[in-house]
Amino acid sequence: MGLFRAPRWATHPGVRKARVVRERGSGVSGYGVGQRLKGSVQVGHCRLGAMAASGDPGRQWQEEEAETAAVVVVGSCMTDLVSLTSRLPKTGETIHGHKFFIGFGGKGANQCVQAARLGAKTSMVCKVGKDSFGNDYIENLKQNDISTEFTYQTKDAATGAASIIVDNEGQNIIVIVAGANLLLNTEDLREAASAISRAKVMICQLEVTPATSLEALRIAHSNGVKTLFNPAPAIADLDPEFYTLSDVFCCNESEAEILTGLEVCSPTDAGRAALVLLERGCQVVIITLGAEGCVMLSQTEPVPKHIPTEKVKAVDTTAQLFFFFLPLTLYGIMMLKSFLPQVMDIPPGCW
Repeated sequence: MGLFRAPRWATHPGVRKARVVRERGSGVSGYGVGQRLKGSVQVGHCRLGAMAASGDPGRQWQEEEAETAAVVVVGSCMTDLVSLTSRLPKTGETIHGHKFFIGFGGKGANQCVQAARLGAKTSMVCKVGKDSFGNDYIENLKQNDISTEFTYQTKDAATGAASIIVDNEGQNIIVIVAGANLLLNTEDLREAASAISRAKVMICQLEVTPATSLEALRIAHSNGVKTLFNPAPAIADLDPEFYTLSDVFCCNESEAEILTGLEVCSPTDAGRAALVLLERGCQVVIITLGAEGCVMLSQTEPVPKHIPTEKVKAVDTTAQLFFFFLPLTLYGIMMLKSFLPQVMDIPPGCW
């Protein structure tokens, strides 16, 4: 199973893993530790001159011909500023928290890291600011063995950030400032098209501009790449093409309400909303219901199926969706079956 092969890194003798961050127009690309310095690449304490871009067949790095990523994520990177409190504050209220930390988030990056930790070769197509948060974010992707060949930096906006408050019950409130994420554009996608078109699956969301996500879906779909679309944050007037280009359309109950105009308070409600989404052209629809599990159906099995889950105490519900559908998706690819009808028979305990 090529998808779950452990990543192989080429290294320069005497230094730690050598990887290169893409810089538009630099002629250097690949997997990243290090920075480009006026025609040279700094790796550890060694400057490798113009070797990586020189075209010298005897000295080219092996990662210039890195293996194709099986999972390509087009989406957001957010620096998370997290405060832990006993309860969530009311409007206008100031309360004391008991812990603060800075983490790495964003719907796109969460999905990409999850896929990488499950063993898939992954690539992240995203944009961060040329600031300390952006530099730290690129390093974090590398530490998770994610290709940063198409991770761009811009001086025109700050790295996206999210202010998150989490209470003792694991509930949260989140405010995001998308920043550089909104500058990821179709020109960037055209540069990344070769990676997207060779992937087994492409995943995107709506924390970048809808036009960018839609273009990513078009590129993937036109090349026979399976597509997963997470319509979050949800918008009521979503372009109809998002539905027809999605092999798997996965949202939570609040997003399903925004998209369909139907109230979703139970698995039965979710089934009705899922049917509406299916009628819009999705191949497979999954609506997650938190503690109630999920409801799913497909064009081949259009009867809503409720999959319950075991009750657990939530620590933090942030990003819980990604820990649900990525194992599901990667299992489907690994087994090389017809994407979801077979995957729907996975026992709930395997998720």
